[in-house]
Amino acid sequence: MTFGLKAPYLSMGVGFGLLFFNIIKDQMKNNGLIVSISDIQKVMWIGGVSMLVGLILAILAYKKDRVYNTQEVTVATNNENLHMTRKEWAVLAGAFIAFGVQIYTSNMPLGALSGLIAMIAFKGIEYNKVNDVMSDGLAMMAFIAFILLVAAGFGAVLRESGGISELVSFASLISGNKLGGILIMLIVGLLITMGIGSSFGTIPVIAAIYVPFCSSLNLSVSATILLIGVAAALGDAGSPASDSTLAPTAGLNMDGGHNHIYDTCVPTFLFFNIPLIIGGTIGAMLL
Repeated sequence: MTFGLKAPYLSMGVGFGLLFFNIIKDQMKNNGLIVSISDIQKVMWIGGVSMLVGLILAILAYKKDRVYNTQEVTVATNNENLHMTRKEWAVLAGAFIAFGVQIYTSNMPLGALSGLIAMIAFKGIEYNKVNDVMSDGLAMMAFIAFILLVAAGFGAVLRESGGISELVSFASLISGNKLGGILIMLIVGLLITMGIGSSFGTIPVIAAIYVPFCSSLNLSVSATILLIGVAAALGDAGSPASDSTLAPTAGLNMDGGHNHIYDTCVPTFLFFNIPLIIGGTIGAMLL
């Protein structure tokens, strides 16, 4: 479930991925490095492949069925009643329409509007609940926008204060070489993302540090893009405050036997962050 939330926007420039790529492009521009969406798309597949490796390892590690304490289980489900109804098919059709329209027109708002209209027309979303669905969606986007504004402001403070050059000089001193510098950057990105709990919200802060640091290490533009993208994703999968962990726990804890930290955060941290660090390091060294 976490892979389904994160890997697509980390590696593909459509939907939320296009938003993710645009934030990377804009924040790199703010720090003096001009790149295009195609430049980002060319390297971010490495992040997606790294997460895919982690997913495969997780599947192999968790092959055995989960044994629950029957006293903890509070919700019983009848598997015979679980099937796709007209409502679920309508929602699925709306998702495909939104994706197709966006790809064809290169217009994300138009794709989203088309998908929403399709869901309402085919009764995937009940007409009398449209207001609640829209309000919940707007509230979620407002929260994301708030995080981005705070992070962008903090990134601007870092640039204007002049502290970035001192931080880069210190990091260059202790890293010793290119490999050491890359690992330091990824660890810093991990800590920042774990604290904020948002891949999108960490990019302004990370870009302000990474662009001059990568320049000091003579890393290529492609390597800089990859490190910023991977570092933004690092920690998000393991952060207790991230939607990438909260959403799976919300579903899996229906029976009352799922622990958010030990059953969601720790496994996703191990199986996604470690491959991302390895993939990001190798990719940055080779690009």
